[in-house]
Amino acid sequence: MGIIATSLSVAVMILSVCVVGGFKSVIRDKIYSFWGHVLVVPYNDNPANIIAEKPVSYSSSVVSMIQADANVKSVSMFALRPAILQFKGQMEGLKLKGISKDYTIPPSLNLKGKQLNYADTSYSREIIISKTTANKLFLHIGDDVLLYFLETGSTMPRIRKLKIAGLYHTGMEDVDQYFGICDIRLLQHINNWTADQINGYQITAKNEDFAPAIADRIFKNSELSTETITDIYPGIIDWLNVQDLTVRVLLIIMSIVATISLGAALLILIVERANITGLLKALGLNNGSTQKIFLYIALLTGGLGVLFGNIFAIGVCLAQQQYGFLKMTESTYFMDTVPMSLNIGYILLVDIATILITVICMWLPTLYVRRMQPAKVLQFK
Repeated sequence: MGIIATSLSVAVMILSVCVVGGFKSVIRDKIYSFWGHVLVVPYNDNPANIIAEKPVSYSSSVVSMIQADANVKSVSMFALRPAILQFKGQMEGLKLKGISKDYTIPPSLNLKGKQLNYADTSYSREIIISKTTANKLFLHIGDDVLLYFLETGSTMPRIRKLKIAGLYHTGMEDVDQYFGICDIRLLQHINNWTADQINGYQITAKNEDFAPAIADRIFKNSELSTETITDIYPGIIDWLNVQDLTVRVLLIIMSIVATISLGAALLILIVERANITGLLKALGLNNGSTQKIFLYIALLTGGLGVLFGNIFAIGVCLAQQQYGFLKMTESTYFMDTVPMSLNIGYILLVDIATILITVICMWLPTLYVRRMQPAKVLQFK
């Protein structure tokens, strides 16, 4: 009973840590894959509104200053503009993100098709949209679509015909439902901007922990405002932080369950072996040595429980990573399978903590040994 209870408790604790770790990693990768870690843009009262009314001029000195930071992996310029996508009489509103040919779409966007072709000297006649938008309008790669750009003070929109080059999919509604990707030169042309006018810079850090420091340094050394992705999507980040609290509560509960179960099993064992315990004490074995016998049994039981729990939990994690048999609702959790990330450090921490807590708590049931009187115990033999 003690081995089974400990095995299940350890397995649940390891699986919880693996699932939350994988969950946070996947969500962060999805957010950062589209926007990077830091955006350098003109000042805006609302950080969540990335589209600025006025452009800024591309500055090689600003780019050099950003690249000088050892924690910066890459920096690229971008532009944003709302548009209406039309195909066979159906329309869908989009925010177009204009990128340059130096920008490489990351693998985490799950792009199907191809990237934009920048061979045209004016601007690329291609666009990348999400699978969500494509499904709404029954679009496929290679289809031609019309883009309508509304102009302030004009009753007639500006229209451009583009071809669907590829479809991306992140699983995040805030990205898939609202954004498309096009050539930055197209938006500059539509906005009547010069070739050096942009909406801002997108920075990818070598590690997400460096993002606040990078943003602060750029803000102090330039006239532009900086926003980390945590500022733009605070709800998602707060939601991920709540998962840490959930795991802590679950770890505490399962530790208590394992300790109580193993303690009850050990106490039952002591009572069942009361005659042998009384005989050993009658032969001269002191209380401390008698307690050690049951503590060794508790350590062995707890160790076997940890071993079997590890085998089960790691086996489930590896199987899930390989086959993805545990499914989730993508519209709610931003992914269609349960993500699992094996972290050896956390697993060892769970194992060591479980064994230590178990042995310490097992000391209490062994106090019953001290109360046993050989004369009373042996008379029932």
